[in-house]
Amino acid sequence: MARVNLPLAHRSGVATAPRIVVKIGSSSLTTPDGSLDLPSLRHLVSVIAARRAQGQQVVLVSSGAIAAGITPLGLPGKPKDLATAQATASVGQGLLVARYTEAFARHGQRVGQVLLTAEDLIRRTNYANAQRALERLLTLGVVPIVNENDTVATDEIRFGDNDRLAALVSHLVRADALVLLTDVDGLYDGPPSRPGTRLIRSVTSPADLAGVEVTGRGSDIGTGGMVTKLDAASIATGSGIPVVLTSAGNVEPALAGEEVGTWFAVTGRRKSARRLWLAHAAQVRGRLHLDAGAARAVTDGKRSLLAAGIVGVDGEFEAGDAVELVGPDGLVARGLTAYGSAEIPEMMGKSSVQLRDDGSDAHPRAVVHRDDLAQVRPRRR
Repeated sequence: MARVNLPLAHRSGVATAPRIVVKIGSSSLTTPDGSLDLPSLRHLVSVIAARRAQGQQVVLVSSGAIAAGITPLGLPGKPKDLATAQATASVGQGLLVARYTEAFARHGQRVGQVLLTAEDLIRRTNYANAQRALERLLTLGVVPIVNENDTVATDEIRFGDNDRLAALVSHLVRADALVLLTDVDGLYDGPPSRPGTRLIRSVTSPADLAGVEVTGRGSDIGTGGMVTKLDAASIATGSGIPVVLTSAGNVEPALAGEEVGTWFAVTGRRKSARRLWLAHAAQVRGRLHLDAGAARAVTDGKRSLLAAGIVGVDGEFEAGDAVELVGPDGLVARGLTAYGSAEIPEMMGKSSVQLRDDGSDAHPRAVVHRDDLAQVRPRRR
């Protein structure tokens, strides 16, 4: 039976939430020379182990596989090419999990390794399998250690950063909260090093982020930056899961529900796995440009997209592929198209009656049915 969650109204609820996801980045697990920082890892484990001893279930999404493999392979720094990165991750992942296994064993707790690719959240069968595996690990009292499977992931189909992966895993396991641990103590309204910048304690809606300056680049070892943290927070909170963003050094007070870092309140209802997949995990093959009326229909009106509202087509795709729907003001939704890119140009701008009358389609369907649509907010750049 699926877990039923009521969204946490305040960060203090993190302390007693039945199930949480904790994500830690590479920059928080490595030393300045790029090697694995064992004292930091052991501190993180001790805090999580204490929460589990109090009855919480915890899923740990951990970066660090590539970082852990750099020193053993004698590399000067983070690999630039995909093949070397995959090889480094292959060496480092075993070392990383071995350190976690050893650290949790000191507290009498067990871990299980779960490596995911974007394909596991794109294909419904894979999604269900991953969900069952994680659920079973949790019921067996195991701490799942989740990471992107960098050894087999490609540039064309990957999460790209573990922040986004953590948000999707939070939905996958129906977590009550997501805690993002990074190398800064929260979200600031500008670069933290700039004098006069202010720590934002709470974000209750996207409007609270207006005017906030963030950077896209992370550390030399990691892949993300504050932009990826905000993307992850948007995915989670838009699906009914609140987020705490703070530094790894604040992990203990953060998991205790204390006033540290930045609290992102829930902004939407928990989505079905299908709509979350469409909005954030589906591999997009093309783009449909809509007029203003069609954009309003699929967003405010929650209607299907008809050919009459399409003004342009980008990319090559087949029927059943995921596409972006773009209105005059930008991206509004993603969905599964009922027609291929070769068919739509002859149809666009025509009503269903016109399509039947000119023989273009004897039984015209919606180009994207409302059941195959998921509204999205444009990602921050």
